[in-house]
Amino acid sequence: MSRHHTHRPVGRRSFLALTGGALIGTLAACSPQASSAASAEPAGKLPSGAPPPGTKLSIAVRTTHLQLGPAGLDKDLPFTVSQWPNLSAGPDIIQGFRAHSIDLAVNAGIPPIQARAIDVEAKIVAVQVRNSPSYVFATAPGSDIRSVADFRGRKIGFSQGQAQGVVVLRALKQAGIANKDVELVALPSTQFLTALQSKQVDVAPLGEPTLTKYLTQYGKDGARGVKTDVVDLLTVLWAPNEVLNDRSKVAAVRSFIPLWARGQVWAWENTDEWIDTYYVKDQGVSGEDGKRIVASLRKPQFPVGWDKAIAWEQETADLMAAGGFVPEQDAAELFDRRFEGLAAEAVPAQYRETS
Repeated sequence: MSRHHTHRPVGRRSFLALTGGALIGTLAACSPQASSAASAEPAGKLPSGAPPPGTKLSIAVRTTHLQLGPAGLDKDLPFTVSQWPNLSAGPDIIQGFRAHSIDLAVNAGIPPIQARAIDVEAKIVAVQVRNSPSYVFATAPGSDIRSVADFRGRKIGFSQGQAQGVVVLRALKQAGIANKDVELVALPSTQFLTALQSKQVDVAPLGEPTLTKYLTQYGKDGARGVKTDVVDLLTVLWAPNEVLNDRSKVAAVRSFIPLWARGQVWAWENTDEWIDTYYVKDQGVSGEDGKRIVASLRKPQFPVGWDKAIAWEQETADLMAAGGFVPEQDAAELFDRRFEGLAAEAVPAQYRETS
């Protein structure tokens, strides 16, 4: 059987197929329309006041959902959250935007690039930066892989529409390994665990707490983590253009951004409560593992200006385009700079990045 490499462009149909038909049906059921979320470029000054009574948003930001109550921020939410979809993978969020069932979501920097490539128009409205690696390459049980240099000729779990995909491309580039010299197995990241367990792939990037749960179960069978210094810099809030062109909804988005940032700060400053709330009760890891995971993190940072974030996003878009995964893009067009600095203004100075 000849090996199939997925470094060729992935078209709209094949990319969306990665999310699975069941999700498409679920999201379509939430709305009578399932057309593209593409619309005119957002324009006009941001509303300065509270959103009008009756304004509702569907928000796919799991951490904020869990932080608002314990942090005492829920009383400051000036609109109704119609639902908190428990979705986080980029392809799932893009489908939610298309189905008009998600108004605002949190992701890494790559999903907005992928969305633009398949004509789903959306903008980044808030930015958090992480200057330390977020992913570790987990190996299949029994694998002899010890470093990225060993990836040559191996099967690697690859989701081009998610942060994990760019982490793979950056790690290969850093190691001097061409995409054609590995087998990129196209999968959504939600299937990486199963693919590793079944040895469908030799290696795949995992974040916490998934990494800890996987190694706890399969470490005894020879699975291991291969660390790199590849950084996935951006965490972003983003929304479809149609939401940002709705005066009521854009006011709600504006009012949510400070709460999102303050929630991250609360979690950093109240680690014991956050470990119990999120890692133990929501994610199912032990308290000790939760403490170890949190100890490996750095404090949240929100940039005052977005020039560095835009440059990073452009570098990512160029890397994707060079691999033939997306058309060339101007990353600056992915940001709605009307919101620039709002998250940073909402947090104490030690959580702001000014460089």
